[in-house]
Amino acid sequence: MAAHWTVKHRDQHYGYKNHVNVEKQHELIRRYTVTNAAADDSQALETVLQSASAGRGVRADSVYRSQEPEALLKRQHLRSHIQEKGYRGKPLASHQKARNRRRARTSVRLEQVFGHQVTAIGGKRIRTIGVIRAWDKIGLNNLAYNFQRVRFLTATSPHQMA
Repeated sequence: MAAHWTVKHRDQHYGYKNHVNVEKQHELIRRYTVTNAAADDSQALETVLQSASAGRGVRADSVYRSQEPEALLKRQHLRSHIQEKGYRGKPLASHQKARNRRRARTSVRLEQVFGHQVTAIGGKRIRTIGVIRAWDKIGLNNLAYNFQRVRFLTATSPHQMA
Protein backbone atom coordinates (compact mmCIF):
# COMPACT_ATOMS: atom_id res chain seq x y z
CA MET A 1 0.00 0.00 0.00
CA ALA A 2 1.65 3.18 -1.18
CA ALA A 3 0.80 6.71 -0.09
CA HIS A 4 -1.70 8.56 -2.28
CA TRP A 5 -2.97 12.08 -2.88
CA THR A 6 -6.48 13.12 -1.92
CA VAL A 7 -8.44 16.36 -1.69
CA LYS A 8 -10.43 17.27 1.41
CA HIS A 9 -12.18 20.64 1.69
CA ARG A 10 -10.15 21.92 -1.29
CA ASP A 11 -6.86 21.07 0.47
CA GLN A 12 -4.55 18.46 -1.00
CA HIS A 13 -3.20 15.77 1.32
CA TYR A 14 -0.60 13.11 0.65
CA GLY A 15 0.20 10.14 2.83
CA TYR A 16 -1.69 7.90 5.20
CA LYS A 17 -4.70 7.97 7.55
CA ASN A 18 -4.97 6.68 11.10
CA HIS A 19 -8.22 4.78 11.83
CA VAL A 20 -8.82 3.99 15.49
CA ASN A 21 -11.20 2.12 17.78
CA VAL A 22 -11.56 4.18 20.98
CA GLU A 23 -12.93 2.70 24.18
CA LYS A 24 -15.86 4.82 25.34
CA GLN A 25 -15.37 5.01 29.11
CA HIS A 26 -11.65 5.83 29.39
CA GLU A 27 -11.07 7.08 25.83
CA LEU A 28 -8.14 4.74 25.17
CA ILE A 29 -7.23 3.50 21.71
CA ARG A 30 -7.95 -0.24 21.56
CA ARG A 31 -7.14 -0.98 17.93
CA TYR A 32 -5.89 0.92 14.90
CA THR A 33 -5.13 0.50 11.24
CA VAL A 34 -3.46 2.64 8.60
CA THR A 35 -4.67 3.30 5.05
CA ASN A 36 -3.47 5.61 2.33
CA ALA A 37 -4.98 9.10 2.34
CA ALA A 38 -7.21 8.41 -0.65
CA ALA A 39 -8.83 5.26 0.78
CA ASP A 40 -12.50 5.38 1.72
CA ASP A 41 -12.83 5.51 5.52
CA SER A 42 -15.48 2.78 5.57
CA GLN A 43 -12.93 0.28 4.18
CA ALA A 44 -11.10 0.34 7.51
CA LEU A 45 -14.17 -0.25 9.67
CA GLU A 46 -13.97 -4.04 9.73
CA THR A 47 -10.28 -3.96 10.72
CA VAL A 48 -10.78 -1.77 13.79
CA LEU A 49 -14.00 -3.39 15.03
CA GLN A 50 -13.88 -5.66 18.04
CA SER A 51 -16.29 -8.36 19.13
CA ALA A 52 -19.53 -7.49 20.89
CA SER A 53 -17.93 -8.50 24.20
CA ALA A 54 -15.84 -5.30 24.04
CA GLY A 55 -18.96 -3.15 23.68
CA ARG A 56 -22.19 -3.45 21.76
CA GLY A 57 -22.45 0.02 20.23
CA VAL A 58 -20.43 1.48 17.35
CA ARG A 59 -20.23 5.25 17.03
CA ALA A 60 -18.84 6.89 13.92
CA ASP A 61 -19.16 9.81 11.54
CA SER A 62 -21.70 9.81 8.75
CA VAL A 63 -18.98 8.82 6.27
CA TYR A 64 -19.40 5.25 7.58
CA ARG A 65 -23.17 5.27 6.92
CA SER A 66 -24.01 2.98 4.01
CA GLN A 67 -25.52 -0.46 3.44
CA GLU A 68 -22.20 -2.34 3.59
CA PRO A 69 -21.04 -1.10 7.04
CA GLU A 70 -24.56 -1.47 8.45
CA ALA A 71 -24.69 -5.09 7.22
CA LEU A 72 -21.24 -5.74 8.73
CA LEU A 73 -22.37 -4.46 12.12
CA LYS A 74 -25.52 -6.56 11.96
CA ARG A 75 -23.50 -9.72 11.14
CA GLN A 76 -21.24 -9.07 14.14
CA HIS A 77 -24.23 -8.37 16.44
CA LEU A 78 -23.15 -4.77 17.02
CA ARG A 79 -25.54 -1.85 17.40
CA SER A 80 -25.07 1.04 14.97
CA HIS A 81 -24.91 4.55 16.41
CA ILE A 82 -23.46 5.95 13.19
CA GLN A 83 -24.41 9.52 12.31
CA GLU A 84 -27.10 9.78 9.65
CA LYS A 85 -26.47 11.85 6.55
CA GLY A 86 -28.66 13.77 4.18
CA TYR A 87 -28.56 13.53 0.43
CA ARG A 88 -29.13 16.03 -2.35
CA GLY A 89 -32.84 16.73 -2.51
CA LYS A 90 -33.46 14.73 0.69
CA PRO A 91 -32.14 16.61 3.74
CA LEU A 92 -32.30 15.16 7.24
CA ALA A 93 -35.61 15.41 9.06
CA SER A 94 -35.72 17.24 12.39
CA HIS A 95 -35.86 13.97 14.39
CA GLN A 96 -32.75 12.73 12.50
CA LYS A 97 -30.91 15.97 13.29
CA ALA A 98 -31.84 15.61 16.96
CA ARG A 99 -30.60 12.00 16.96
CA ASN A 100 -27.33 13.11 15.36
CA ARG A 101 -26.86 15.77 18.08
CA ARG A 102 -27.34 13.13 20.79
CA ARG A 103 -24.90 10.78 19.06
CA ALA A 104 -22.37 13.57 18.57
CA ARG A 105 -22.03 14.04 22.34
CA THR A 106 -20.42 10.62 22.55
CA SER A 107 -18.60 10.45 19.22
CA VAL A 108 -16.85 13.76 19.88
CA ARG A 109 -14.49 11.79 22.15
CA LEU A 110 -12.92 10.26 19.07
CA GLU A 111 -12.18 13.70 17.67
CA GLN A 112 -10.57 14.63 21.00
CA VAL A 113 -8.11 11.75 20.51
CA PHE A 114 -7.00 13.17 17.17
CA GLY A 115 -7.00 16.70 18.58
CA HIS A 116 -4.67 15.61 21.38
CA GLN A 117 -2.35 13.93 18.90
CA VAL A 118 -2.20 17.11 16.82
CA THR A 119 -1.56 19.48 19.74
CA ALA A 120 0.47 17.39 22.20
CA ILE A 121 2.18 14.62 20.27
CA GLY A 122 3.73 16.58 17.45
CA GLY A 123 0.99 17.22 14.94
CA LYS A 124 -0.70 15.15 12.32
CA ARG A 125 2.18 15.02 9.88
CA ILE A 126 4.62 12.18 9.88
CA ARG A 127 7.87 12.36 8.03
CA THR A 128 8.68 8.88 6.82
CA ILE A 129 9.25 7.08 3.57
CA GLY A 130 7.36 3.83 3.09
CA VAL A 131 4.25 2.29 4.53
CA ILE A 132 6.05 0.21 7.18
CA ARG A 133 7.70 3.25 8.72
CA ALA A 134 4.46 5.23 8.49
CA TRP A 135 2.55 2.37 10.18
CA ASP A 136 5.15 2.24 12.97
CA LYS A 137 5.18 6.01 13.47
CA ILE A 138 1.37 6.18 13.63
CA GLY A 139 1.34 3.22 16.03
CA LEU A 140 3.88 4.95 18.28
CA ASN A 141 1.77 8.13 18.26
CA ASN A 142 -1.27 6.04 19.30
CA LEU A 143 0.77 4.38 22.04
CA ALA A 144 2.04 7.76 23.27
CA TYR A 145 -1.55 9.00 23.40
CA ASN A 146 -2.57 5.97 25.48
CA PHE A 147 0.36 6.49 27.89
CA GLN A 148 -0.59 10.14 28.36
CA ARG A 149 -4.25 9.24 28.80
CA VAL A 150 -3.46 6.58 31.44
CA ARG A 151 -1.25 9.09 33.24
CA PHE A 152 -4.15 11.55 33.27
CA LEU A 153 -6.64 8.91 34.45
CA THR A 154 -4.42 7.71 37.30
CA ALA A 155 -3.41 11.15 38.58
CA THR A 156 -4.98 11.87 41.98
CA SER A 157 -4.48 15.63 41.87
CA PRO A 158 -3.77 18.22 39.17
CA HIS A 159 -0.32 18.87 40.70
CA GLN A 160 0.81 15.32 39.86
CA MET A 161 0.36 16.02 36.15
CA ALA A 162 3.37 18.36 35.98
